[in-house]
Amino acid sequence: MDHELASRNKVNQLHELEKFRLHAYENAKLYKEKIKRCHDKHIVPRIFTPGEKILLFNSILRLFPRKLRSKWSGPFEVVRMTKHGAVEIKGETGPPFLVNGQRVKHYFDEDSDRDREALELNDE
Repeated sequence: MDHELASRNKVNQLHELEKFRLHAYENAKLYKEKIKRCHDKHIVPRIFTPGEKILLFNSILRLFPRKLRSKWSGPFEVVRMTKHGAVEIKGETGPPFLVNGQRVKHYFDEDSDRDREALELNDE
């Protein structure tokens, strides 16, 4: 056995392994970018105006069994919305606090039903 030939073969194998690793890294990076674009298409931007009423998703509340407990708490009032999607809200008591804009949704109270028109449909 030639020691010099064996060491060159080992170095060549390491280079081939490094090329394979870099190729796998690039493929994984491209796949992650493609999946991120696919998921980001489904994110709906939510815009809230100051003074608007919203509900906050509450994942910590464990007072009731799973089926009976409400996942939404509120209503809260919007103080301001940041350019990154965070919403500063305040409750009836306590100081205002920041929450992720994806964890809130619009609150429609009884007064919003008054603005809607009633249409009668006739079968003719």
